[in-house]
Amino acid sequence: MVDEDLKKRGRLELRKKKSTNNETEDSKYMPTLPFPRKQRREKLDKQFERFLEVFKQVHVNIPFTEVLSQMPAYANFMKEILSKKRKVEDTSVLKLTAHCSAILQNKIPNKCGDSGSFTIPCSLGSTIFQKSLCDLGASINLMSLSIFRKLEGETGEIRSIPIFLLLANQTTIIPKGMVEDVLVRVGKFVIPVHFIVVNM
Repeated sequence: MVDEDLKKRGRLELRKKKSTNNETEDSKYMPTLPFPRKQRREKLDKQFERFLEVFKQVHVNIPFTEVLSQMPAYANFMKEILSKKRKVEDTSVLKLTAHCSAILQNKIPNKCGDSGSFTIPCSLGSTIFQKSLCDLGASINLMSLSIFRKLEGETGEIRSIPIFLLLANQTTIIPKGMVEDVLVRVGKFVIPVHFIVVNM
């Protein structure tokens, strides 16, 4: 009797093990759905609901006519979002102040006139020049012969130098010479400058 009970228990345990093995094997195999489009449609419906939730949070603060005129650009953005080229999660809300870009405000800044050449006031000795050209882009400082003659007692002597100046129009000029260490006052600064004297 005891032997029969043990045999029955053993058989039951074997059946349980076989049934659990069959269940795990059955759970590993997943048959394909007979209507896969239905599941895909449900997934798309969930995604569309999420899109609508995000879209409902969009507030447009521009006139409706302007929205309609810019609709093609918005359509491209929507296509990028839907084709996963752009992620919606990566974007953030940016609050603009009154000093935001002119492009976003759709305002074009006023065109300013030509400011002319960059001039500064300076003085050589006791003579003051209100409009002296600053930074010609050349590596030398030029002084006309007439100005040198006005400042003759205050600047020093012309020392001859063996150079030729090639101008932008491809002409060459032979300078009269160079005056060294002329004190130029610009504002509160005094700078010693070498000038090449040219007859203009």
